[in-house]
Amino acid sequence: MSEGLQQKRVVVIGAGWAGLGATYHLAKQGYDVTLLEAGPYPGGLVAGWQTATGKSIEAGIHGFWYPYRNIFSLINELDINPFTSWTRSSQYSPVGLEVESPIFQDLPRLPSPIGTFLYTQFKRLPLVDRLSALPLLYAVVDFDNSDAAWRRYDFVTARELFKDFNVSARLYREAFEPMLLVGLFAPGEQCSAAATLGMLYYFILAHQPDFDVVWCRGTVGEKIFRPWMERIEKAGAKVLPKHRVTDLIIDSNNQAKGVVCGDEVFDADAVIFAVGITGIKKIVSSSTSLQSREEFRNLNNLGAIDVLATRLWFDRKIDVPRPSNACFGFDATTGWTFFDLNALHDEYKYESGTVIEADFYHANQFLSLNDAEIVSIVQRYLANCIPAFQQAKVIDSSVVRLPNAVTHFAPGSYRYMLPAKTSFANVFMSGDWIANRHGSWSQEKAYVTGLEAANLTVSYFREGTPAEILPVEEDETHIQVARSLNQTVRNLGKSILPEFWLP
Repeated sequence: MSEGLQQKRVVVIGAGWAGLGATYHLAKQGYDVTLLEAGPYPGGLVAGWQTATGKSIEAGIHGFWYPYRNIFSLINELDINPFTSWTRSSQYSPVGLEVESPIFQDLPRLPSPIGTFLYTQFKRLPLVDRLSALPLLYAVVDFDNSDAAWRRYDFVTARELFKDFNVSARLYREAFEPMLLVGLFAPGEQCSAAATLGMLYYFILAHQPDFDVVWCRGTVGEKIFRPWMERIEKAGAKVLPKHRVTDLIIDSNNQAKGVVCGDEVFDADAVIFAVGITGIKKIVSSSTSLQSREEFRNLNNLGAIDVLATRLWFDRKIDVPRPSNACFGFDATTGWTFFDLNALHDEYKYESGTVIEADFYHANQFLSLNDAEIVSIVQRYLANCIPAFQQAKVIDSSVVRLPNAVTHFAPGSYRYMLPAKTSFANVFMSGDWIANRHGSWSQEKAYVTGLEAANLTVSYFREGTPAEILPVEEDETHIQVARSLNQTVRNLGKSILPEFWLP
């Protein structure tokens, strides 16, 4: 490594998937990287921690879906084995079991989305309702994740989208809105149609196996972030928890030269933000430098959603048919999931009783309740799904309230989401809410944007090798043809029709 490269100082702000990804790659390239994390340990909300009695808990369970190509590649590089095998999942309503999903990759592969449609086992939803989704395929084809497509669909709510394409009320109520409540964490009238199409396509519709999922065999912090952090520190990066960023120092050339954490200043030749919506808004509120730029002031137009994570220890073994389960219809605007940790986590494999994680999304109405009230509600809901929970006794519990924890992809929000490049030449953005073209979502998107920010840093200094970013799997041939024809028709329409209709 050249002397000049070793002296380039990069400060990364936020130690989740994005920040760790950027830090790891830049440290391997010989940069002097300092990673600042506001919380007490790296990993942020994903990491997990232990109670005073030594039991592991976390801020919600996180799945790793079949399309997470870059995260799986990282796991291979780290030479670790943190995941379960591929698991089946179920969906419940207050009246009982509604849907069971197979392991899609084990079944004969059919053109998308035929396999997803045929192999998913709906227990109550009539075929005529499922067939009402067919007209929606045009929107799936029309939404190609381009900037133009995002702007075209982002001002429309998901509910309006499904209504405009004549999706039946029952299909919306029992299939699509439950997907939104656990995928985008909000009811359809509060979700952008663009985000809805992007999320549904990536996780469910693009390829038959995309809905297949594995889970961490413990907390993500223990199973993934801990060995990853060892590699990061071995590569020479400095990781500093309990460092909340309050401002940037900007020089006369409008470039960042330092990062301020209260009374401390960290010199920087480049800065990478890798925090969520709530985190970046807190930083902007205290930073005169960022407030001077409209792009950062406009971040106050973005919002986040409340999450409630609970973990219950029961006094007996209860037969839970599937390890991961999504639920709808218990509250009008809240979705929830529950997980059998005896089946998923090594720690609870031989537990004498049953350990259940139940996570609630868009959970604002629950956060003000006390722990006992929340635990009682959770047990009642579980008993609706699996009656044996009604007679069981809760012998221990954990309740974690997470206000403004996850990104709210609200209608009209796309125009305020920042790209990776900012108006400061040496300040880059990353995170699951950044506007990018990769096409991934959730943890995979956060990690990919961290690599993208690292690559922008490498390009800025013209030193080092860019990280390899695996693209999402190509669209199937019939989808490619349909999108090409659709774009041709769109271009033809623009050339002969006046532009006086709203997009």
